[in-house]
Amino acid sequence: MPTINQLPVLSTISSGDQLPVYSPNNGDARRTSIGSLLTFFQQSFASPTLSVNLFVPGNGFNITVPTPVSNDQWMLLQPAGTLATGTITLPLNTGVPDGTSVLITTTQEITSLTIALNGATAIYGGVTFLGAGTATAIRFYQPTNSWYQINADAVYGANVQAFLAVPSSANLRAAMTDETGTGLLVFATSPTLTTPTITNPTVSTGTFTSPVLVTPVIGVATGTSLSTTGNQVITGTGKQGYATGAGGVVTQLTSKATAVTLSKSTGQITLDAAALAASTTVSFTLTNTVIEAGDILVMNHISGGTAGSYLLNAQSAAGSASINVRNISLGSLSEAIVIAFAVIKAVSA
Repeated sequence: MPTINQLPVLSTISSGDQLPVYSPNNGDARRTSIGSLLTFFQQSFASPTLSVNLFVPGNGFNITVPTPVSNDQWMLLQPAGTLATGTITLPLNTGVPDGTSVLITTTQEITSLTIALNGATAIYGGVTFLGAGTATAIRFYQPTNSWYQINADAVYGANVQAFLAVPSSANLRAAMTDETGTGLLVFATSPTLTTPTITNPTVSTGTFTSPVLVTPVIGVATGTSLSTTGNQVITGTGKQGYATGAGGVVTQLTSKATAVTLSKSTGQITLDAAALAASTTVSFTLTNTVIEAGDILVMNHISGGTAGSYLLNAQSAAGSASINVRNISLGSLSEAIVIAFAVIKAVSA
């Protein structure tokens, strides 16, 4: 029978390979498989699976994870209150078995958490913040000498975690990356905005439902209408009136009594140059769909003819106005005067 060193070398072991075993019950040597031996070990030798380490740290703590005596190390932190800073130092990399896990749980918020590698190459997915009642779990992989986040849930950045733990306006703003301004959140139903600065807004019907703006600073605003219950006050050199596109021009033909048509909120009417005797009034109709009954026409003789020689007034109706021109000079005038007008909305109730 060959001795053990005379047997061929078996480089790869499978569960079906055989080992010699002496059986006292039978009084002789017998054989068993590698698979049966493994099952025996698993059933007979229960190694610890979790080692719990309880700490009550203070601010600025530095706690080292003990050298593993089991597959999992649970670092349970129970500080008296919120901690601004703290450090968990991992066990020395040369003494960490492959696959070792470290679970860190805190009962209070740790605003700035540092996980020191202690010889490891890197930590992937490690957190820098822990909210009250939250945890992080990492596992060591020996071939890369690195720790890896193994939490089942997504791992968020510190600011996002802070918001999830305490969902305040300030924490949400800190979690954002493209926010502007400060203060509290504002929701759509009748919000109150204090001194907002709005630059070049475009307002469409239905975009805002009756917002309350307290002393807003509005830049160049564009809208379809503006209704106020108080004064509209202009300071500095500002003007109130019509912009380009609101006006138009028309020239009267044949005589000073000839009707003209110009459906604009403001504009200029060039009258015919027919003679108008002294102390004489002539009337003509301005057809204008902008004009409503009761509206006021503000008119001025702005060019053409003798300044100060004409008196102008108008009577408005729905879609038109009757304009009266009176020669208040001492002689007949044959002048093509230019009248500028602007329609002002007016009501009687």
